[in-house]
Amino acid sequence: MDMAKQPPPPPEKAGGGARFGFTGGLEFTSLTYTVVKKQRGAGGEWEKKDVDLLHEITGHAPKGCVTAVMGPSGAGKSTFLDALAGRISSLDGRVALDGVEMSPSLIKRSSAYVMQDDRLFPMLTVYETLMFAADFRLGSSVSASDKKLRVENLIEQLGLTSSRNTYIGDEGTRGVSGGERRRVSIGVDIIHGPALLFLDEPTSGLDSTSAHSVIEKVHDIACAGSTVVLTIHQPSSRILLLLDHLIILARGQLMYSGGPKEVTSHLARMGRKVPKGENSIENLLDVIQEYEQSEFGVKALAEFCLTGLKPPKLTATYGAEGLSTVSSIAQTPISGLGGGEDFDHSLRSQHSRSPWNGAQLTPSRRPKNKDQHNNRYTPEIVMGTPTPMSSAYTVNEDDYLTPTTRRAAVATNAATGAPGVGINALGHRGKFANPYVGEVWVLMRRNFTNIWRTPELFLSRLMVLTVMGFLMATMFTKPKDDPQGITNRLSFFIFTVCVFFFSSNDAVPAFIQERFIFIRETSHNAYRASAYVVAGIITYLPFLLLQSATYAAIVWFALRLHGQFIYFLVMLYASLLSTNSFVVFISSIVPNFILGYAAVIAFTALFFLFCGYFLSSHSIPVAWKWMNTVSTMKYPYEGLLMNEFNGGRVFSSQPGLVLTGDDILRQLGISTVEDRKWWMVLYLLGWAVFYRVLFYLVLRFASKNKRK
Repeated sequence: MDMAKQPPPPPEKAGGGARFGFTGGLEFTSLTYTVVKKQRGAGGEWEKKDVDLLHEITGHAPKGCVTAVMGPSGAGKSTFLDALAGRISSLDGRVALDGVEMSPSLIKRSSAYVMQDDRLFPMLTVYETLMFAADFRLGSSVSASDKKLRVENLIEQLGLTSSRNTYIGDEGTRGVSGGERRRVSIGVDIIHGPALLFLDEPTSGLDSTSAHSVIEKVHDIACAGSTVVLTIHQPSSRILLLLDHLIILARGQLMYSGGPKEVTSHLARMGRKVPKGENSIENLLDVIQEYEQSEFGVKALAEFCLTGLKPPKLTATYGAEGLSTVSSIAQTPISGLGGGEDFDHSLRSQHSRSPWNGAQLTPSRRPKNKDQHNNRYTPEIVMGTPTPMSSAYTVNEDDYLTPTTRRAAVATNAATGAPGVGINALGHRGKFANPYVGEVWVLMRRNFTNIWRTPELFLSRLMVLTVMGFLMATMFTKPKDDPQGITNRLSFFIFTVCVFFFSSNDAVPAFIQERFIFIRETSHNAYRASAYVVAGIITYLPFLLLQSATYAAIVWFALRLHGQFIYFLVMLYASLLSTNSFVVFISSIVPNFILGYAAVIAFTALFFLFCGYFLSSHSIPVAWKWMNTVSTMKYPYEGLLMNEFNGGRVFSSQPGLVLTGDDILRQLGISTVEDRKWWMVLYLLGWAVFYRVLFYLVLRFASKNKRK
């Protein structure tokens, strides 16, 4: 750019949010997110190139207002929202709330993020869903009666009273409507009164009426004092009336930041006039598309938004088929530095030297007091919300204290002389609202509620094992102590091991269906990943014991098996535990249940091949010995054979041939030491713990809703 065309120097920067004309809300400065992509070069070879998904975005989202992030497809709206919410690991720039710079961990504790997809448990009612959210987010310091009161108020204020006891529902179960489901998702994330609320496409997939109802409730939340930022694609005219502040992006660059009513004047400063009867925002999006298709790209509009340098004018031409194309014409020359028509010096321009930017930005609408006729409510969308109402207030971590807990914290610090520590939105010290045991208890209650409402998973396993038990009891009834009886026993035991392994395969979709719920809840520290794992184990224990006991009781007496019945039951129980742990681990590392089933079937075949039934452990080639060790079918197979054949019991007394149980075990390469069979149980339980630890590590480090 020629020196004569340099823009005038920007006004001096004020501290905090004053330079944007506001004294409260979310401030972001020079947000840049760069990724490395492979692209074909001029020679056809693949080259690595840095691409900015976000580029030097600076602006603000005022407190008490609804800030909408808009732009064409691929503009970077969701990426920008993730950047503000601290969900991008390698982000350059600064994010501050009320002038205080926010770290990602502090953003988690003081914000809520409503995803585009409504990930909720389908067999919980609206009330139960919000109550479990209250248990997770409010913690044990809030009494059960206060939680119920807050949930009841939230249900009323979100317009969910008529569907209070209705199941959420899914494709197979009729439940609440799409708009109600979206409002439940919002309620789950605002139950703790967050200072920041982020929503990704909250109107996606909803009809006009439902979409307006959702945004209306979101606007009420903003009027309660929260800072609300949402992405939206094509808002209706009614929804536009509820939006207080706009941020328009294109190609990861800032095109406009200001109020909806100022879009017309923004276009006028560019030399564009909005046609009569046309929406000014849609007209700006059309202008953005025109420049994007031109040789200048959207960078010219970003430059205008940043410095006030007017973009070059475009003119439309028509091809042979009548399709319009966009070409450019030269700029008007500038006479003197900072003069001429190519710079915007209007009163409302952020580049003007006039002191307009000291004006206070406030939302134009506030909810009225509760009225029986218009069904509107007071601004306090969540009873006892800790967000400061004053727009001039400066936030810090101690602000998120209820009066009682604040006095208690002050008294404690005064008595001990200890400095204040980080406290989250309701006065809970540390990252989590509940103690560890409390988290496990709430998760267990929710798990048992879901199982009670959807008993098909465990009933189907119980039915399979019951039917298989009767089949085994009728096919191998009272086997004789001869060579054929020995073969029958071996076949029975290996089939039993396979049945117990395959019976857990239907658990593959279990975590896959819950994965996004887990990610949403743990992204804001609702509970620990380890608590989720422990609660899952405890929940499964009684059901797995019932399945093992049912099968054992059917086959043990019908086949007149030998050894200890308690060992037979314990080994089957341990087998189900290890198999269930393995399947849950597999389901945590695959993207969908189809690949999950394929992986489980493949590993089952390998474990079956190396369990010692086809080749004894001594006959397996040295290079494949490790597969015999990792096969979780080996331990129940050998343990059940030890329990059946161990001892001097004679199985064949043909003339000149005496075959005892120990002889059979030695021929199979299995130990004859009595206590060795209990070691098989311990090995199997060790594998169960190992797979659960791997499952925890995947949850803890690989299941984060964060861009890398």
